[in-house]
Amino acid sequence: MLILAFETSAKAASVALLDGEKLLGESYQNTGLTHSQTIMVMAEDLLKQCGKTARDVEALAVAAGPGSFTGVRIGVAAAKGFAWGGELPLYGVSTLESMALSLGIWQGYVCPVMDARRSQVYNALFHVNCGECTRIREDRAISLAELGEDIKNLDEPVFLVGDGSILCYNHLLESVPNLVLPKEHRMHQRALGVALAAARKITAGEPGDGASLVPNYLRLSQAERERMEREQAK
Repeated sequence: MLILAFETSAKAASVALLDGEKLLGESYQNTGLTHSQTIMVMAEDLLKQCGKTARDVEALAVAAGPGSFTGVRIGVAAAKGFAWGGELPLYGVSTLESMALSLGIWQGYVCPVMDARRSQVYNALFHVNCGECTRIREDRAISLAELGEDIKNLDEPVFLVGDGSILCYNHLLESVPNLVLPKEHRMHQRALGVALAAARKITAGEPGDGASLVPNYLRLSQAERERMEREQAK
């Protein structure tokens, strides 16, 4: 199955084209341009470079959160528009799971961390055994202190990925000495991981219902939190 995947959950944007287990191509851009300017152009260019057209795509995939509120919305809207136009299945996947899959380690733990501000990170935990990735913790918003307590006794290397990696590494290394900080170019979200996460859903027989897909932010936006605080203060 030919899957076109979108990843816009953080500063970088990327698209990938996965045919079965074969990555046909991937485009990654971390230039500071807004995702609304780049993501559809990147998708169109990638299809052309791979000798494919929109009609060849059989399924869409998108990182549905957590992540940047604006970034996730742009990615979900782009994927929904593409899927609706071609009447294609659309799979929303966890940004954190896709990060673990795209890192591609063979053995150990993968700890995706995205800076959620207020001394918190968006986080999950996965164990990789001979390349097989298994979820250990569900997606969550968690404090750095709580994360340190959760992972300090793990007996294998813990690979950090995501824009919160350096923050966590500097903050937790003393209490979690088996932390591993990947090279910068392997640290960030990639559309390949989104496609791989969608492929797992397809293999499991899950339907790709784009109509019901909504972003998963894990917590309220700052504007929503401030509105609730004002209402509670009345």
